[in-house]
Amino acid sequence: MAQGDSNKENHCRELYSDLNSYMQFSIQKITPADLSGLLELIRELARFEQLEHEVEATVDSLKDSFFGSTPSAGALLARRGQQLAGYAIYFFTFSSFVGRSGIWLEDLYVRPQMRQQGLGRALIEALAQIGAQNNCGRFEWTALNWNKNALEFYEKLGAKALNDWILLRLNAEGLKRLANQDNSPGD
Repeated sequence: MAQGDSNKENHCRELYSDLNSYMQFSIQKITPADLSGLLELIRELARFEQLEHEVEATVDSLKDSFFGSTPSAGALLARRGQQLAGYAIYFFTFSSFVGRSGIWLEDLYVRPQMRQQGLGRALIEALAQIGAQNNCGRFEWTALNWNKNALEFYEKLGAKALNDWILLRLNAEGLKRLANQDNSPGD
C-alpha cells in the first residue's frame, strides 16, 4: 500500500471514530433533577404534534407522577454528552385477555437534530427490556395518523396497527362530571 493510501485510511478511521463517538447517546432513568429538562422536551413534542395548548404538566406534577408515594409512570431520558436528546415515558397496564400486565409507551420523542441515528430505536429497546423484566404480555402505544415517518418506523420494528380499535378519552373535567353523576341501577 502506498504511503498516501495509508494516510487516507488512517484519516478515514479517525473520522469514523470521531463521528461514532459524536453519535454516542446515554439513556438513563429520570431523576428529580431532570424534570425541568423533561418538561422542555414534552413541550417540544407538543409543538410538533400541534397540541401545545393541551400541555398542563408542571415540574411539580411530573415529580408527583414519577417520584410520589405511588408513582404512576416512569421515564427514560437520553443525552448526547450533557445535551438532552430525547425521552420515553411509560407506565404499566393490565390485559384481561393476556392475564398479566403490559407496558404502555405514552411518549417517544427525539429532538429533530438527533434523529436518524438510532436513538428512537434504542429508547424503544430499553422500554422493551423493562417490559420483558416485568413479564409484560404486551407493549402498546399510539401514533398520530399523519405522522408517516413514525408509523413506518414502528412498522419496521414489527408493530401492528390495530385499526379495529378507536381510542376514547375523557379529560379531567369530563372525568369529574362523570364521577359526580347520580348513576342509578341499570345504567
